[in-house]
Amino acid sequence: MRLFHLLSLFLFTASLHAQETKDTLLFRIMSYNVENLFDCRHDSLKNDYEFLPDAVRHWNYTKYKKKLDHIARVITAVGGWTPPALVALCEVENDSVMRDLTRYSALRKADYRYVMTQSSDERGIDVALMYQRDCFKLLSSQSLSVKKPRKDSRATRDILHVCGQLLNHDSLDVFVVHFPSRSGGAKESEPYRLLAAQRLEDAVDSLYRVRRRAQILIMGDFNDYPTNKSIQQILKAKAPSLVPDSLNPHRLYHLLAGKTASRKAFGSYKYQGEWGLLDHIIVSGNLLQTDSPLSTDEKSAAIFNHPFLLTKDAKYGDNQPFRTYYGMKYQAGYSDHLPVWADFRIIY
Repeated sequence: MRLFHLLSLFLFTASLHAQETKDTLLFRIMSYNVENLFDCRHDSLKNDYEFLPDAVRHWNYTKYKKKLDHIARVITAVGGWTPPALVALCEVENDSVMRDLTRYSALRKADYRYVMTQSSDERGIDVALMYQRDCFKLLSSQSLSVKKPRKDSRATRDILHVCGQLLNHDSLDVFVVHFPSRSGGAKESEPYRLLAAQRLEDAVDSLYRVRRRAQILIMGDFNDYPTNKSIQQILKAKAPSLVPDSLNPHRLYHLLAGKTASRKAFGSYKYQGEWGLLDHIIVSGNLLQTDSPLSTDEKSAAIFNHPFLLTKDAKYGDNQPFRTYYGMKYQAGYSDHLPVWADFRIIY
């Protein structure tokens, strides 16, 4: 009888200990505009003539293969010892380049899967999300089209919305965006980006209406800075550290905006000698709560600016992104953007 009581006490104590200690996993996400990942074949429905072997850029299989290896190297370096769980990519041409990147580059051992848009973009570039299946189980994906401000405006990239299940069985909604460019002038092209931001905001609002605790992650190239209207007025995504009130789980927050306010030379893109942040990571407020099953914070987000991604800026001084092309001149670099990343903690 005494042995029975001792055994019962042991099992009860072990049960309490198991409830108090939960498994925790850290995983990294990243977003990267890879600067024109085109294959070498012409798509009859797209304006991809620049990236053909006999075109002005003389784009060929050797350069294409080098580009794939470069992107694989960047993703591997951002992940460190572990491949990033989620990788958002901007400026990928089609399913063919994504298949080559995930299956026939150095990333093949990482066993990534991917989903992507099939937009009406004139040049044929899209956005994609690569994911690790052991961290993110794909539940659904859809493309959200963006209206044109005028009938004669060029079609732009769709917004990719992906929903997946995490290890703790919670769902995570991921949006990958590449907003319309600033060609023609930032002010003149702004209405197009405002329409894209409103389309994104509407999609986020619809999730809040149908889910009690929607967990939302938004990343990509917005072609706008954190202080522009698309982010400040439509998405209302401010830095958590700059919001005096308590965090609202149904509001959006910008993980990198606070660092742009405190650092002069901070950005993912350099234009006319000035660094600026065009690539953003935005999350719902519940992902910033420390007791949340899935959480992150401002300190866990950064720009990946390792030396191999940079080259000397002969015109303006200091460094600049080591691009694949500078104008029409082949540089054999990586991209005109730097990647951004963030770490998340999941309790399960």
